[in-house]
Amino acid sequence: MIKKFLLWVIVLVLMGGAMGLMLQSPAFNNDGMIPIKYTCDGSDISPPLKWENPPDNTQSFVLIVEDPDAPGGTWDHWILFNIPAGVHELSENSKTLPPGTRIGMNSWKRNDYGGPCPPDRLHRYYFKLYALDITLPLNEGAEKSAIEKAMQNHILATAEWIGKYERKK
Repeated sequence: MIKKFLLWVIVLVLMGGAMGLMLQSPAFNNDGMIPIKYTCDGSDISPPLKWENPPDNTQSFVLIVEDPDAPGGTWDHWILFNIPAGVHELSENSKTLPPGTRIGMNSWKRNDYGGPCPPDRLHRYYFKLYALDITLPLNEGAEKSAIEKAMQNHILATAEWIGKYERKK
């Protein structure tokens, strides 16, 4: 019993005393169906997101929402970077973003949220959150490849939440 307790304490210390970065949406379950209002068939607004337990040295967050099941390869729906470290949620229909937050260019070539809109079948949508030890020296409208390159060697923790959507024909 004491050995198990000591092992658990060691694990917690190695993890920084917390469970690690966690991301969720109160609008849908992890690996569950995304409600229609967050898609192109509804209001096409961003879902609410919340996160907790960032590492102590976090300076900013990056959020990338992508569809790996798109016919032509991964489709980027929403890219936010330089979300301030003190921010731990985005409200539904986030049009006014926290000060300092920048929007990257999605696959529609827009600096905006574009909801799920699969052309063929059930698709998965990965909401990926990255805690960084820097703010990225990039301008609004940066492409995902530039953001990912700038993030290299600065990622402290990651978390993801997956939603699914299929258009009814």
